[in-house]
Amino acid sequence: MPLEVIAPEAASPPDSGLRHNILSPLETLSQSVSAIAPTTSPALTVPLIFALAGNGTWLAYALASGATLLMALAIARFARTSASPGSLYKYAMDSLPPIGGHAAGWALLLAYTATGSSVVGGFINYARVLFPAAHAVPAPVLALIATAAATFFAYRDVQASARMMLWIEAASVSMIIVVMSTLLVRNGLHIDTPQTALHGVTGSGVRLGVVLALFSFVGFESATTLGHEAKNPLRTIPRAIIQSAILAGLFFLACCYTETLGFRRLHQDLGASDAPFRALAALARVPILGPWLGVGIDIGAFVSMFACTLACITAAARVLLKMAHDGLVPTPLGRAHATNETPHLAVLTTGLGVLLPAAALSAHGASGADIYGWMGSLAVYGFITAYFLVAAALPIYLRRCAQLTPAALTLAIAAALAMLLAMAGTLYPIPDAPYNYLPYVYLAYLLAGLAWSRLAPRRSHP
Repeated sequence: MPLEVIAPEAASPPDSGLRHNILSPLETLSQSVSAIAPTTSPALTVPLIFALAGNGTWLAYALASGATLLMALAIARFARTSASPGSLYKYAMDSLPPIGGHAAGWALLLAYTATGSSVVGGFINYARVLFPAAHAVPAPVLALIATAAATFFAYRDVQASARMMLWIEAASVSMIIVVMSTLLVRNGLHIDTPQTALHGVTGSGVRLGVVLALFSFVGFESATTLGHEAKNPLRTIPRAIIQSAILAGLFFLACCYTETLGFRRLHQDLGASDAPFRALAALARVPILGPWLGVGIDIGAFVSMFACTLACITAAARVLLKMAHDGLVPTPLGRAHATNETPHLAVLTTGLGVLLPAAALSAHGASGADIYGWMGSLAVYGFITAYFLVAAALPIYLRRCAQLTPAALTLAIAAALAMLLAMAGTLYPIPDAPYNYLPYVYLAYLLAGLAWSRLAPRRSHP
């Protein structure tokens, strides 16, 4: 029996209370772009990958871009026929046995909240780099400031939040593009041979770099959580998913190529830099803006981390709202604010979920950079799980719709294999502590969530 196609008007439960058809295509795209946090990766992630892959950093990003694009195309197939705040969780629930759908929901919820905690760690780190007075402020207080502000905007108005995230990222990315373009022009129009020839690159370094590069892309699918609030969601959301994956891939490739080239000219180690664009901006010598551009990019990265925190709370709250509608979590989390028309209780809950790990770790002496790395790595497990389950669900869904084709089946298999390989890359070789404990933490969380789901029918809605 063909699966019923969900019209946008029926995509969300009629009593969800969310605002309907208010976000433009650009505002919808800003949700995915802000969750990716494109300014953060060139500043923090590219140096980490360079330390592993060296001149193969661009290749690690190219492979990660390919895997992300496969997933974007697979998710877009769902998004063309179904729009819901439940995002990937709903896609899995539509086609897989309940355990698969529940696993996708719990995995995605962890992925968004852990990513939020990760960038709160980055916020703490950059606050102390940019503002010496921030060293006098306890790190948990800095975490509270970032999370409380993001939670307020997510609680208050989804459209204002989307617009703010859009302008923050546009300003930050524009400054980076100015620096990169100037560097390439000053370098002359020729290929950087050490990078294209992969001088000194090892296969294991690139493989480990790919896993880190994937973290740069996670959240590209978060526009799917705006299924009820986006205008014309069955067209807008698939485009936003694919556009964010392609644009982010091109941007990251340009950044890692240019950063590697620039630091070679500086005779410095990119892998040891904690503020690479300060050095690159000085090398570029941009007229008028030159002395201030590097600091401006650092400030942009700092504010981008706030935007990413906001995007993660926005996305996680809508997944939690859908899970509440399905009876997997307490009913009040599925309610919307009567005036703001946002999932206010779910926003407060996910905001607390973002805050507590970052505050607790920082209170125990973890640096902002450590929190960024630890929580980001934990989030990757959740995203990979959700992506894999959606890829596995796609052929089942399309078959029920009588739309399964050899090309679609090939896409689903390729996307699922890419996620399996990515998961294997996070597990072997066994990473150093505390990263070696993270798979067990994630598995314990997922099993606890599934056990809780078994009790859900006893707490289901009347």
